[in-house]
Amino acid sequence: MTSSSNHDAFSVLASIFESRSSLHPTFLTVLDGTFILLFLVFIVLAFLTSGNIHLFVLMGIELALWASVKWVVKQLQSVTIPEQQLQEDRGQETKKSL
Repeated sequence: MTSSSNHDAFSVLASIFESRSSLHPTFLTVLDGTFILLFLVFIVLAFLTSGNIHLFVLMGIELALWASVKWVVKQLQSVTIPEQQLQEDRGQETKKSL
């Protein structure tokens, strides 16, 4: 890994707690990848356990959670906040941290 990729990964992780950070494209890609990997783990476990019903229930819960996260992100993207309001909010957060 190069230092620039380390910096990029750190900047994404550091930006999680900022306002509207859940709309960051890299964060959304990582989130989708995590849900896909979790679903694949459930599929493998269902195969290994000969179709344990509990794993199918967990798959349903995971898919419902994934769908609800996608819905919330879509709702956040549809809300437009004026750029001036965003700058004022960031200015107030900076003052609070000092």
